[in-house]
Parts: sequence; C-alpha cells; structure tokens
Amino acid sequence: MTGSDNGVHLGRRSLLAGAAGLLGAAALPATAARAASAESPAHVAPAESAAKRRYPANWPDLEPYGLADTRPDLWPREDNSFILPLELRPRDEGLGRVWMRDTYVNCFVVDGRPIYVATGTTRVPGLDTAAPWNDGIFVWVSPSLRGPWRLADTTGIRPGAEKGKVWSPEFAGENRPGRTVVAPWQEYWYDDRFGKRGQAWAPEVHYFRGKWYIVACMGDHSRKVGSFMLVSEGGIEGPYRLVEGNLGKPFGDSFIGGPNFIAPGAYHHIDGSLYTEGDDAWLVLHNHLYAKFRDDMEDIVPATNLPRFQQMPYAPEPYLEGAYVFKHGGKYFLLHAAWNRSSANPDGSTRYAYDPAGPGRVQYQYDAVVAVADSFEGPYSRRWTAGVGAGHNNFFVDRSGQVWATFFRNPNFGYWSDPSRIADAAVPGVVRVEWTGPEDNRLYVQRRNHGHAIKD
Repeated sequence: MTGSDNGVHLGRRSLLAGAAGLLGAAALPATAARAASAESPAHVAPAESAAKRRYPANWPDLEPYGLADTRPDLWPREDNSFILPLELRPRDEGLGRVWMRDTYVNCFVVDGRPIYVATGTTRVPGLDTAAPWNDGIFVWVSPSLRGPWRLADTTGIRPGAEKGKVWSPEFAGENRPGRTVVAPWQEYWYDDRFGKRGQAWAPEVHYFRGKWYIVACMGDHSRKVGSFMLVSEGGIEGPYRLVEGNLGKPFGDSFIGGPNFIAPGAYHHIDGSLYTEGDDAWLVLHNHLYAKFRDDMEDIVPATNLPRFQQMPYAPEPYLEGAYVFKHGGKYFLLHAAWNRSSANPDGSTRYAYDPAGPGRVQYQYDAVVAVADSFEGPYSRRWTAGVGAGHNNFFVDRSGQVWATFFRNPNFGYWSDPSRIADAAVPGVVRVEWTGPEDNRLYVQRRNHGHAIKD
C-alpha cells in the first residue's frame, strides 16, 4: 500500500463513445446492459461534456447494488497490461515464468532513485499450489517497471540459500535472544492428514521512514493463521526479524473462520496490508478492520477489538479478501477481492453478482471492487467493479505518476481454472489504471478508447 497522494491528471482521455458502450452492453445482464447503453455523449450537456473531456467518464452504477460489471473493457488485456519478466529461479525454468498468486508491486524512491519491488505467494517444486506448505517469501527488484527484474541479492546474508528468499519458516534457526526471525506459531509442523504444513501468503513490501517492512500472512495450514510484519535490519534483502506484536500470535483477534481443519482459536484476520501517510502508518485487515501502528512500528494500537471501516456493504455481504487502501487525488480508495458468481435470472439470462456462495451460483471471476471516501476511516461510497479477474491486488504509482494495478488470474476456481486457460493463470501481472478526475473520482482498469496502449 502506498501513502503517496499523487494528483496526476490522466490527460489525453475521451468520453465513452456510444459504440463502445453498446459493445460492452452485450456482455452484461439485462439490467447492466440498460445502464451501459444509457451512457452516451448525447446525454451530456455540451458545456459539461467539454469540462469533463480531460478525464474519462464514470460508468453508471449497476442496479441492484451488488451486480458485477463483466464488460471486456474492465479486463486486463494485451493493450493495457503485461506480465512482469521476473528473473527465474531454478524452480521456474520448466514453466518458463514465475508462478505467483496475490501479486504485489510498488515503486519507492530511495536515495533519490526509483526502486520497483515485486513479491507474491509462490509454491515449492513438486506442488501444484502454495499449500499445504511453501518455503516463504521471495522479493524481486528493478530500476523500472519493464525491468530488468532481478531477485533481491540475499547471497551476502545466506550464501548457501536460494537467492531472493528473504524470509521463510526455514530460518527458525536464526532466532537469538531478543531477536526472533520465526515465531513458534510460524514454524513448520506435521499431521497425518497433510504431512508438512505451514505457508506464507500475500506478502507486501514497504519502505517507510527509511526502513523496509514486509507484511504477510501465515496461511490456512499453519499452526496459527493470520497477518504478521517483518522489519529489515539492513536493506530490502534483509535480514528481517519479526516485530514484537507478533511474537505470540498474528495481529488482531482470533475468531471462528476458515476451513474446518483449522484448530479453534487459531484463525485470525488474514491478508494484512500497510497504509502509510506522512509519519503515520496503519494496518489494514480483511473483514473490514484497521489499526494504527505504534510510533516504533513494533505493534498496533489497540492490539485487539480493532475498529472497522465505515462501508456500504452488499445485501447480503459475501466473503471478501485482500483489503487494501490507496490514496489518489486527495481521496481514499478501499479495495476488496470479491468472487463474481454467475447464476440464472428468472428469464433464463445470466446474472453476474457479488453474491455469497449458494446453490446455482458458480464462481466466475475473482474481481477487484473499490469504494472511495474523503477520509481513511470512511464513510466509503458504494463499491464498483474496478477490474475483472484482478482481485487480491494493489494499486501503485510508477515514477512518471501513472497508476497501475496488479493481477494474478486465480488458478483455483472460476474462469482461469479451466483446463484450456490454467497455463496462463497465476501470473505476476500489472495493468494500467485510469482516473475519472477530481469530480467523479473513480479508478478503473484502463478501458478501451480511454488512453494510449501501453508502450515498452
């Protein structure tokens, strides 16, 4: 999560053409199609149209609230996105690219120079997924978004270990009095059902007040499930240690949640994220929670009973993941990952919506939904679909001020799990994002005819 409040104006944009609206409408349920076709320059007064020409237009809200926008314009495509050419590890050579979920990318200025960072959930050789165990967190760095992307040089810290691996349950042997690298609840363990268990999920790398931090989550097969934070005692390559607030448990409260193989009391709030602004920092967690960090960044306050964002939930509210806050144009954008499920309307047409799981509802795409507010805590607006299949992502700003989002194409369920597409799933992808200006204040995956195609 970046604390950058940039005011970049995405010029050279135009209003939606009526033809583009009609093309997108063909991909929507009937109610959404009507909303799409209703938006046309003919419905905008000439003076208002001229004033807005600098920015692309908002699309009308779909009704009822909770419908998903599936138009092809909101998909990462060849003209608005690309896969990062990350340096391969030995495990990646067979696939020819890095297998990654929960892709995270950001750009920081360090000593006057931009440094791009990339990380995500990865898997070990021999497993098809990142469960029931993986070997920790890898980090890549680059001087530009296009590369060259190199693994962080960890060889000076662990000469015999795999390059780029900055933290792993394997490093428990590095614990010393007063310095914990791996807490007991993060160590590997074994049972008869899964064998070796324990994995790190959804890491993020942040540079704040001259130090490098990693916020990540121990996944479902761990002794305790939930979010934690590491701080580097050197550069981006580490060495990292665990902050004091996580020595005994993940951040926040434990509660009943997750699969039935998680022990009672072991499940905490997952998908931890960091938001910084000025000299202040906040932890953002799934289930709509947040907390401010202590000034020393060693724990959050309060440690339990965390406050909640003020939101406009769907009715009913589905399970959401990947909460993330991004500030742009003076506004706060709250992201969630939500499954867009397809079902049948009474007339036989297909309904796409952010519904809870249920009979007749099929997981289609893992989308990024976004809401906007004037303050970090909210209240936040109604959510909208910002990117189809781009869920569990982050927004960031490159060195030129352009906004981007990450995506990974969920390989477990839905569209990208189909055998005909699975080879193109689990990727470290980035997609250009457009802003609809200071009046309308929406962020979307760059839609067709709303800007130039990406350039090398």
